Amino acid sequence: MNVPAEIFRAYDIRGIAGKVLTAAIVREVGRALGSLGRERGAPVFAVGRDGRLSSPELSAALMDGLNAAGADVIELGVVPTPVTYFAAYHLGCRSAVMLTGSHNPGEYNGLKMVVAGDTLSGEEIQELRRRVEAGRFDSGAGKRSRADVLDAYVARIVGDVKLARPFRVAIDSGNGVAGVIAPRLFRELGCEVTELFSEVDGRFPNHHPDPSKLENLTALVDALKTGPAELGLAFDGDGDRLGVVTKAGNIIFPDRQLMLYAKDVLSRNPGAEIIYDVKCTRLLAPWIEKHGGRPLVWKTGHSLVKAKLKESGAPLAGEMSGHIFFKERWYGFDDALYCGARLLEILAREKDASAVLEGLPDAPSTPELNWKLAEGEPHEIIERLQRASPFKGASRVLTIDGVRAEYEDGFGLARASNTTPVVVLRFEGNTPQALARIQEDFRKALQPLKPEAPLPF
Repeated sequence: MNVPAEIFRAYDIRGIAGKVLTAAIVREVGRALGSLGRERGAPVFAVGRDGRLSSPELSAALMDGLNAAGADVIELGVVPTPVTYFAAYHLGCRSAVMLTGSHNPGEYNGLKMVVAGDTLSGEEIQELRRRVEAGRFDSGAGKRSRADVLDAYVARIVGDVKLARPFRVAIDSGNGVAGVIAPRLFRELGCEVTELFSEVDGRFPNHHPDPSKLENLTALVDALKTGPAELGLAFDGDGDRLGVVTKAGNIIFPDRQLMLYAKDVLSRNPGAEIIYDVKCTRLLAPWIEKHGGRPLVWKTGHSLVKAKLKESGAPLAGEMSGHIFFKERWYGFDDALYCGARLLEILAREKDASAVLEGLPDAPSTPELNWKLAEGEPHEIIERLQRASPFKGASRVLTIDGVRAEYEDGFGLARASNTTPVVVLRFEGNTPQALARIQEDFRKALQPLKPEAPLPF
């Protein structure tokens, strides 16, 4: 079967539903996954889906394909992505597929895939594509059953996380699938919950479910200013990324959240390694060292960070995008609901939660900037940048994922996105002057590589 290559991406399969990601293609992907599951000795798949309008049809096609390859399916219904990951452990099947468009616009959908305990990424996803194209499938007649794992999921978290005092929290699910369980989970933890947009609606009528963008947090900021809540939690479309807002409306980005989680985890695991991606603040390393840990910078991408966490034995990892992975007391997958619970466990010991968050180290920085280029160009430009090694004034230059030049007073990053044809840029400086100087260093290094494409800074 001919399939559009662009839907097979670095960390998942994703595309516009009905146009490039059709039911026919998803069925064939199901057959490929079922075949792979059988080869790896994990032929039973837990299958969840989000609340997008295309999800019922596509998930039915996926389950048909899995069954046609002789794999069994346990249907979970409408659940957040981390609940689907949890089901693979809880039900003992070790394989899972989540049908979700994550935080993409409503017309998108996609698949996040776990086979025999490993999240598929990179070359494995390309191998899946080649399998579909060649029609290399097992065949059989797999069985289908249903399981409701939401009760077990809530019980597992409530059994693990204990709040020192009742907490007042505002929760914005953005009409994404986190709404099916987030308000209940936090009430069972002993919170007084103010709910925003909990009804699952794949049209996303209130705002886009992406908490990394400030414009999607305005309703939550307003609720905190006018209501009783001490803290705001915002979930992305499928519940694996968390946004955090203080009482005064300040957004605590994930790299600063990670400081709090690291300090807590290191208090019980002295000397442990803490992993974070190349986009995160350089203030993390000294913070982790100060609290007795070993910082490790790794490549961006939830499946890449998850694999590194598994390989290294570290108790905690995090990404600037908002994927946080707890291995200590949890399973090592990215779960914004569990992450929110752990955040409240730490903050409930404090009288003023917002003051603790706002007191974390901070430095002037840019949001993520995208340098738009043609398909294929970003990786080629970054390779040229790595070869030129132009950042002579930097104290260290990391090239594990793009180029991250660290200075005594800041850092700059240029890396090729694995999902869209852009170079991702981010800058931080101890002062606005340092920030401007580092940006100028990058401007001089980057602009000559493609003079006709204007830089976004």
